[in-house]
Formats: sequence, C-alpha cells, structure tokens
Amino acid sequence: MTGHVTCFGEVLLRFATPSHRLMVQCDTLDMVVGGAEANVASGLASLGHGVRMVTRLPASPLGDKARSALAAAGVDTRHVGSGTGRMGLYFLESGAGLRPSAITYDRAGSTFATSAPQDFDFAAALDGARLLHLSGITPALGPGGVMLAKAAVRAAQERGVPICFDGNYRALLWESWDSNPREVLTELVSAATVMIGNHRDISLLLGQTFSGDGEDRRREAAEAAFAAFPDLQIIASTARQVINAAHHRIAARIDAREGGYQTDEVEVTQIVDRIGTGDAFAAGVLHGWLNGADIQKMAQAGLAYTVLKHSLPGDMCLIGPGELDAFSASGGDVRR
Repeated sequence: MTGHVTCFGEVLLRFATPSHRLMVQCDTLDMVVGGAEANVASGLASLGHGVRMVTRLPASPLGDKARSALAAAGVDTRHVGSGTGRMGLYFLESGAGLRPSAITYDRAGSTFATSAPQDFDFAAALDGARLLHLSGITPALGPGGVMLAKAAVRAAQERGVPICFDGNYRALLWESWDSNPREVLTELVSAATVMIGNHRDISLLLGQTFSGDGEDRRREAAEAAFAAFPDLQIIASTARQVINAAHHRIAARIDAREGGYQTDEVEVTQIVDRIGTGDAFAAGVLHGWLNGADIQKMAQAGLAYTVLKHSLPGDMCLIGPGELDAFSASGGDVRR
C-alpha cells in the first residue's frame, strides 16, 4: 500500500553522561537528537516507510541540529516549522549495575510547547497519510499541549486517517501542572485504532486495577479496553523485568479483538542504551501493521526491533529491514 505515516510531537536534544558517570563527575556530555515521536519516525523511515514529522523547532543552531538528524534518518522534514523560543532538552545520567539511569527534563517554554494549533498545517501533513502517530507526552506538557494533541487527532479524524496513540505516561510532566490525565488521555485513546500501552495504562484510563501477572490477566485488561473504546483494534505492549541496568528480560504482546499473542521472554544483556527502546517497539509493531502482518508477526517485529535498539547508543533506532528480518529469523541468538 502507498502512503506515509505522519508523526506529531516534540523533538528534543539529549545530553548524557559518558561512561556511566554521575552528572557531578562530568565536564562534558554526549549530545544526540531524540524525542518519542521522532524516534518512531526515524525507526519507521529506517524500515523503509515514508514518514513525515510535524513539529516546530527554534530558529537556532540547536534547531538546525535536530532538523538535520531527522533528515539524515530519512524523515520528511517539510512540515518541521521554525519559531521563536528555545530547544527542549533532557539530561540523562546513565546508570550501571543496580544504579538505575535518571532523567532530568529542561523543556519548559520550548518552541514546540508554546506553539498553537494554527502553527501547524495538519491538513497538508496528513494528505495521503496511512496513519497518524502521537503520544501522551504532548498533552502532558500543559494546557497548550492538550490543545495541540486534540487538534492533530481531530484533523486525522476529519480525513479518515487511522491513529496510533502511545500512552507514554510521564508522571513528572503531568504533576507539574493542574492536570487531569485520565480525562485527557481517555478522549485521545477513544479516537485511536492502535494503542501502545500496557495494563497500567489501561488501569489509569478506566479507573480500575488490572494486574499484569500472566497472560490471562493481561488479556483481561485488553478486553476491558476494547469494551470501553469501540474504535480500538490493536493494543501492543511489552513486559519488562529489570535484573540490573545491563540485563533485562522482555516479552512482547499484541491484543486484537479476536484474541492475543504473547512472545516468549528474551534475555537482553550487555545493554548499551535503554532510552528509546519503547519507541523502537512501537516502530516495529507499526512496521508489521503497515505491512498487513498478523498479530504474531507484529509482536515478533516489535520485540526484535526493541531488543536490537538496546545495542545502540542514542535515542533513535536506525536499523533497516534486512537486519530486522535477520534477527527475526535467528532471534534465539540473544537468549543466553
């Protein structure tokens, strides 16, 4: 099928401590471009899909850096606007052993966060689109972010473009203002065809407690979500057990209305970079969905892409379809 994916959200610069150091130990930081929706955009572009990024960046060298990184990943940047303001940043203190990584946001007042819906030409960006992808991070930025997310969703609905919504719940962002995340996210998810989220996201949306302990309990949460959201067709999630900063166990799951499929658990060791792995999972799942795969292949593609991302530094997963297919064919190599 022809057509592109439109991704909408804020692009960030990440500054990370090298060699797993504490921030107080560092005189230099490693800078890369990222952000949840930009990570999905770059992953899908690397997997051979046409992708348009819709965002706004400051008219500055930092904005130019972000725009160049998107273009280098194969993302169409014609709908990346420029404006006054600053670049959104976050700082990553890289963990090791039993010390987890820690993130500090510095994104208040960014060009994107202070934008208004009329700053974006959603009609043009969605023209010919097969999918709109956005996440719960945009509405978590504040009342302006809520308006932006709703405007993007409304534009997609008016044009009959399916929507993928990744919950990406960020408690620190929601708690920084007088927010009602359940109300906002429920409205956005109600418009989605594909949801990236687990039983905890569904618990937040429905005001019920669901356990992720076992496949049956995870299916129970999915069925409750399908009952609450008639337009929802696919729910994609991962189950992650953290042994230490360099060793995780991960399984992927896809639920459809007619049933679900969960992969075997994979041992992921010698982790290079944990950040962006959830976005890589979303890109892998959407790669399968866009190619008409069944739920088993969608889950396997999502798992493969997220596992591969753990081996790469930076936010973005730039692995192509050949490497993904090779991993899917011999994925046992990482079960050690």
